[in-house]
Amino acid sequence: MDNLPTLTDGLYLDILEFAHSTPHWFQRLAEVWTELGLLLFGVLFVAGWWRMRRGSADGMALALLAPLATAFGYVVSEGVKSLIDEERPCRAVAGAPASLVACPPHGDWSFPSNHSAIAGAAAVALALSWRGLVWLTAPMALLMAFSRVFVGVHYPHDVTVGLLAGGAVAFVVVKSAGRPVRALVETARSSRSGAVAWCVGRGMPSHASARPEGVRHGAR
Repeated sequence: MDNLPTLTDGLYLDILEFAHSTPHWFQRLAEVWTELGLLLFGVLFVAGWWRMRRGSADGMALALLAPLATAFGYVVSEGVKSLIDEERPCRAVAGAPASLVACPPHGDWSFPSNHSAIAGAAAVALALSWRGLVWLTAPMALLMAFSRVFVGVHYPHDVTVGLLAGGAVAFVVVKSAGRPVRALVETARSSRSGAVAWCVGRGMPSHASARPEGVRHGAR
């Protein structure tokens, strides 16, 4: 791991020098996005859950799994980070311009990028649970990852691995846990508890129950 940062030092310097050449308002926008993007993913989780309260059990299971899978992506990233003591580029790269945000303290290691892992996991989990959102979540994740290099606190390889690892973990979690969570949703939807029903919704009414009694039985 000691030699890996040197492979992307040049790209890190190019991106940071480009960042310093941009207008101040653009730099501020990148600084805000590097944190705000995570909040927007959270809003999409809530919207996806609310959307599926009258949807299928499969859809609700995926909506519930999306934030859980993202959390797993973060845990895996943090676990790897605790094993690989890579210094932040804003401290390690000689001659680099100052980072646009405060350089994290020593011991807050660089590899992989937790922000990127969360973004990659959220993008994949949301795309699986709400397929029409992939056009939004994928660019959001890529911009989140790029912003971490742009503001000067990560190497390019940190964010690349973070994105891929987070996305892979989320995919595995959603695919492996989908069936048992679907069963839980079906059980919860049959509960008489109002709180439980509100959380998972009742789903769409069946076509049979929605038809008038006489039509359902073929009455003349």
